[in-house]
Amino acid sequence: MAGNTNVPFGSQSKADNTVSRIAGDTKEKAQELGDKARDKAEAVKDRAEDALNAVGEKMTNLAGSIRENAPQEGHIGSAASTVAHGLQRGGRYLQEHDLNDMGRDVTQLVRQHPLQSLLMSFGIGCLLGITLRR
Repeated sequence: MAGNTNVPFGSQSKADNTVSRIAGDTKEKAQELGDKARDKAEAVKDRAEDALNAVGEKMTNLAGSIRENAPQEGHIGSAASTVAHGLQRGGRYLQEHDLNDMGRDVTQLVRQHPLQSLLMSFGIGCLLGITLRR
């Protein structure tokens, strides 16, 4: 029979109980920490979505201001109308979609245009590197 023959039977039972209690306490603490982390992540996500919504609202307002103040005709009017339209669409998108929707949209875009996505990521990385080096 394998095992330590010097440990009385009652002591082994106490040790097993202690180990089980410690394991249970550890599991409970880990679960509490996981719940806290999940709650904090959800709070950060909510704040980010609120910020995106606010940016979307400001973009939509800016589009309205451009439409009101820019000339209606000529090259400048055409360019202003194009910019205002893009700002309005982007602002509306930010207001109507959450981070999960945006993640799915980015994933779909990368799948449809992998080479362009890779080149754009490389370009953004280079720009960030240059900016952070200064």
